Amino acid sequence: MLKQGLELKQTQKLSPLQIQTIKLIELPTQELEQRIRKELEENPVLDEDAANEREDGDDNAPREVSLSEYKEDDSIPSYKLRVNNYGKDERPQYNTFSVKESFTQSLMDQLGFRSLTEHQYQVASFIIGSLDDDGYLRRDIESLVDDLAFRAGIETDEAEVEQMLKIIQDFEPAGVGARDLRECLLLQICHLRQTPDALNAARILKDHFTEFTNKHFQKIMSRMGLSEQELKAAILKIVKLNPAPGGQIDDTYNDQAQQIVPDFVLNLDNGELKLTMPRFSIPELRVNRKYADILLEAANSSEREKKEAATFVKKKLDSAKWFVEAIKQRHNTLESTMRAIVDYQHDYFMDGDESHLKPMVLKDIAEKTGFDISTISRVVNSKYIETHFGIYSLKYFFSEGLENQDGEEVSTRELKKTLQELVDGENKRKPFTDDQLVAEMTSRGYKVARRTIAKYRDQLNIPKARLRKEL
Repeated sequence: MLKQGLELKQTQKLSPLQIQTIKLIELPTQELEQRIRKELEENPVLDEDAANEREDGDDNAPREVSLSEYKEDDSIPSYKLRVNNYGKDERPQYNTFSVKESFTQSLMDQLGFRSLTEHQYQVASFIIGSLDDDGYLRRDIESLVDDLAFRAGIETDEAEVEQMLKIIQDFEPAGVGARDLRECLLLQICHLRQTPDALNAARILKDHFTEFTNKHFQKIMSRMGLSEQELKAAILKIVKLNPAPGGQIDDTYNDQAQQIVPDFVLNLDNGELKLTMPRFSIPELRVNRKYADILLEAANSSEREKKEAATFVKKKLDSAKWFVEAIKQRHNTLESTMRAIVDYQHDYFMDGDESHLKPMVLKDIAEKTGFDISTISRVVNSKYIETHFGIYSLKYFFSEGLENQDGEEVSTRELKKTLQELVDGENKRKPFTDDQLVAEMTSRGYKVARRTIAKYRDQLNIPKARLRKEL
């Protein structure tokens, strides 16, 4: 039987200002500056009011115009076109934190020193561009040959790709261009002085890699005829190698940005925490004089072309107003959120001691500020704060909590720190099992289930007891 009925739903449509604000809140400082510059370029109504560079009485300077001068029937809102943002302060020299040289660029620089034909250089460049962030080549050679043909129009074969890969594998950092962990470690061993320990390490990686990764040390000693001391020395060579050579050169911000600019700065001044937001070059915005004249003239005109021009300018004015207001709202939202976080984690920010970091989730700050959880999430995303004890992503301060034996809530970060300390201090010949770790945590006043220990181990990249065993 077909039933019909009416259902009343209440939906809220976001205004252009709200949409603009949401987008701007997500941007970190540097991207916001770029966004403002882009808006200045794309909206002809906006002019940057370089007040400190302009002479008073300059007839060509943008002027302050009020739309209240126009007739009501033009349906143009009567707001001032001159908008005061952050005042006319010169841009202060805030700290920037540069990331290291681009991993790809470093390899390309080394490639430039090799005597290669143009064709070989193109093949090698493509291989470098195919490496992942850790410096590994995760693609098989056959696929690379196909990609070179279809995506780059470069005809080659597997032999030439292998040849170019061998050249790249000779670059610094050692281990780059490996297909797997075993090859990565072997490449690094080959770069070392070939002492007996290094030669034994190479044999372990070549012939007994599975036994090595599973910590089956007795099998290795038996099959290679090594003493415990010789095996220890060889393993020491291996564990000092870098399993992710690409990570030595940070590509986290390549292309998008070459530095981190903190969105907030927190100083400890005479025992008081003082939060500031580095001012960036957000200009005062004024209406360009020629557009103001178009509006003034069109307001009392009946000519169609002038009316159309006025309509165009009005749209751009609306866009400018929403943009500037969204910048103000972004500033206020970020500041309110950060002040709430600092207030919530006051004891931690005084000394940077992780044990003082309280459990805190997005909902806690949402309730404190009155903002939606989604807004807090956008504020926290990709933002950094400079404190007197280091630079931190805002995400760092959020963590779940568990109760200790006294019924007090402690953060998961404190629990993880304690777990890491236990593992670091254990007897590596007889590492703690998860059950033993539960007992050790309990003796320190933390109520933690075995499955929680296993979960935290995984998150901290701590292997199981068997794999932590050492000679």
